[in-house]
Amino acid sequence: MRAATTADLPRAAGELLAALRERAPRIHCITNSVAQTFTANVLLAAGCVPSMTISAAEIGAFVESADALLVNLGTFDGERREAVLIALEVARHQGKPWVLDPVLIDRSSARAGFARSLLAKKPAAVRLNAAELKALGGDPEPAAMRAFAAQSGTVIALSGATDRVADGAQVISFSHGHPHMARVTAMGCAASALTAACLTSGKDAFTASAGALLILGIAGEIAGESARGPGSFAVNILDALFNLDEATLAKRAKVS
Repeated sequence: MRAATTADLPRAAGELLAALRERAPRIHCITNSVAQTFTANVLLAAGCVPSMTISAAEIGAFVESADALLVNLGTFDGERREAVLIALEVARHQGKPWVLDPVLIDRSSARAGFARSLLAKKPAAVRLNAAELKALGGDPEPAAMRAFAAQSGTVIALSGATDRVADGAQVISFSHGHPHMARVTAMGCAASALTAACLTSGKDAFTASAGALLILGIAGEIAGESARGPGSFAVNILDALFNLDEATLAKRAKVS
């Protein structure tokens, strides 16, 4: 399927959101223990169904019945690492899309090493920030991102003041969101979960990843217009995401 260009990404993002609401895909999230509630609420606001278990006894069954998988290194303990390996084997066997979120690998060499081993397993997308990308061996500059995506065989979805998404052929950028997004825990984790959800749409991984970040960024922009601080912002962004539509995406999107 042809990847979305700068001109048609807003339309594609609207189609992604409509598909989530119509199909209600279930996204299994291996994620940070402090991020689970907010991540689940973002998925629910977008029309998806979250699940979160990391029990080795049941995670295989949960992933088997899910539509996509998020692997967030989050709380980097032995139980979570075991769950990741079990979940990825099921996802690989069944051809389910999965997203790697190598959170905080810039703070820990053990965490970074594990993330590199997971990158070699070819996630459909990697959603991360600039520090994490550098720790993984990449660089946030557009040409370098494109080269790293080609080398890794995956889509790189970079969150920041400017969101940037690259595959081996192209890079797309947009600046939405609000400063309060950096003051609400699990915002990046939720972006990764939404990326996994958008991968279930049937669109290519580049379009799904860019669409997910655009959707969340515009929801954040809207939420910030009436927020009085991070607390009300965290509630507002769920409402903004729930009420977002293709017309609003088309009106607000500034993509380059």
